[in-house]
Amino acid sequence: MASELPPNTVLALSGELGAGKTTFVQGLAEGLGVEGPVPSPTFVLLNVYPALFHFDLYRLKSSADFLALGFGEYFEKGGVCVIEWPERIEELLPPNTRWIRFAYCPEGREVLC
Repeated sequence: MASELPPNTVLALSGELGAGKTTFVQGLAEGLGVEGPVPSPTFVLLNVYPALFHFDLYRLKSSADFLALGFGEYFEKGGVCVIEWPERIEELLPPNTRWIRFAYCPEGREVLC
């Protein structure tokens, strides 16, 4: 999937804690050629890699905070933006944002595109 994503793609990853969002980002990063570990950016809100901008907005208070931090510019920096907890800024997301929902099911995790 990673090799087919055009520049400025925004992926909104929705789902409860532990549903697999960060694990998905780790696989995506590998597909984009990112070397090294890809931890959750929960405490820093954003990790920047070549061709990948990984947001975790769990601790973000509002979309105004997102804009005040200058994060809106990342939607047009030529990489893939992956946003965990996108509901915090839903009104700011570009119209072509691709939503991926992660959920638990009796058989394990489930991904809904």
